[in-house]
Amino acid sequence: MRVICIYKDKEDYTRNVEEWLENFRRQTGYEIETMNPDKNTGFCEAYDIVEYPTIIALGNTGEVRNMWRGRNLPLINEVLYYVI
Repeated sequence: MRVICIYKDKEDYTRNVEEWLENFRRQTGYEIETMNPDKNTGFCEAYDIVEYPTIIALGNTGEVRNMWRGRNLPLINEVLYYVI
């Protein structure tokens, strides 16, 4: 599976997202792929991602397994399930 965090730099939520990503890496040993929506508009349009930050878990064939949108970031364990 593939887990991606889509967010914009220099927004009021950016620091919280980056701290969450760092905590995820320290607690689990796994890193989550990050993506800038301004540079990947096709991807965001394909998966109807219009709210940032968004964390999306994709299956091996690209199907959406789960998606978390908005500033209330999910628990690390919720996302870890899709990483391993």
